[in-house]
Amino acid sequence: MRFIWKTTIAAMLLVSAQCAMAEEGISDSTILIGQSIGVTGPIADTVKEMNDGARAYLAHINKQGGVNGRRIELRTLDDQYQPEKAAANARTLIDNEHVFALFQSRGTPQTLAVVPELSKHKVALIAPSTGAESLHMPVQRMVFNVRAKYQDEVFKGIEHFHTLGMKNIALLTYEKDDPLGLDGLNGFNKGMAHFKLTPAVIEIFSRHKPNVQETARKLIAANPDALIIVSSGVNTVEIIKAIRAQGSRMQLMTLSNNSSQDFIQDLGKDGVGVVVTQITPPPTSSVSGLGKEFQAIAKAANVTVSYAAMEGFMSAKVLVEGLRRAGRNPTREGLIKAMESMQRVDIGGVLISYSERDHSGSDFVELTLIGKDGRYVR
Repeated sequence: MRFIWKTTIAAMLLVSAQCAMAEEGISDSTILIGQSIGVTGPIADTVKEMNDGARAYLAHINKQGGVNGRRIELRTLDDQYQPEKAAANARTLIDNEHVFALFQSRGTPQTLAVVPELSKHKVALIAPSTGAESLHMPVQRMVFNVRAKYQDEVFKGIEHFHTLGMKNIALLTYEKDDPLGLDGLNGFNKGMAHFKLTPAVIEIFSRHKPNVQETARKLIAANPDALIIVSSGVNTVEIIKAIRAQGSRMQLMTLSNNSSQDFIQDLGKDGVGVVVTQITPPPTSSVSGLGKEFQAIAKAANVTVSYAAMEGFMSAKVLVEGLRRAGRNPTREGLIKAMESMQRVDIGGVLISYSERDHSGSDFVELTLIGKDGRYVR
């Protein structure tokens, strides 16, 4: 009898010790991942496309048995594209929901607002949907970027226009105290200096209360061959419409943060001919392995085939690869080291690389054009 009691007590102590050792967000059957993103607000439609792509891939993995026998559960809180709400959501997800890691935030100010919480609790953020230089250099140990930097996209645009013989290039971006605006300005200055070009004009406008008509007038007066627009969502749509309404046919370009199908629909006829940089292979192409896989899973899940959905899908693949590498007994620190072990991992046509000194992930950038049929053309 004494032996039975001793055995029972030992077993209870072992279970108790194992529970005490279990990592936050990890159970025998699930891995809990948190997300703060603008489900409502000015980028809601783009976010829906992204999240549909990500969730389709995670559902596909869960149907196959999950990662190391655990299903991935994604818990999403709406930050309405507001930095202060993003920070509050991160605290809730980490302190109250006890998530294992965070995934796919959206927006530069929103992601930067979350970083202090990551550092405080040693929680990784995988695949923030922003190309901000400040999340690359200096290296943020808790942040693992997937998409290329905005500055790389701006440089690619300048290179393209220079190749076409366009030397009179202008920039429209946000104020310097706006992280996206600063990236736009720095990337533009670097690109123009590289090709020994002088800007036609650099115009600055406000993210929150832009004077769209006056800004369009100034840009048209400068008479550039091409204009690179570094701004988000509705601001970009409104300035393009204003430029076209005032009669200018200058070549226009914007970045991948505006690459959703919703963006094309909002522009309507004014979108035809606009150049948009992309940070994934074409979602409609079967040339890349990533494209083939995305199309098959998107079709089965009834997900819109778009660049935004493709970004979410690609980001989810990177998350899953990191979780797999973290092993059967994952820890938050182990996930960070697992991510840093990824060297030139081919996820179907895009190479992902991390190290202790570099959390950039991918530098894939290509150019597309909005065609007359409302589709992106390479």
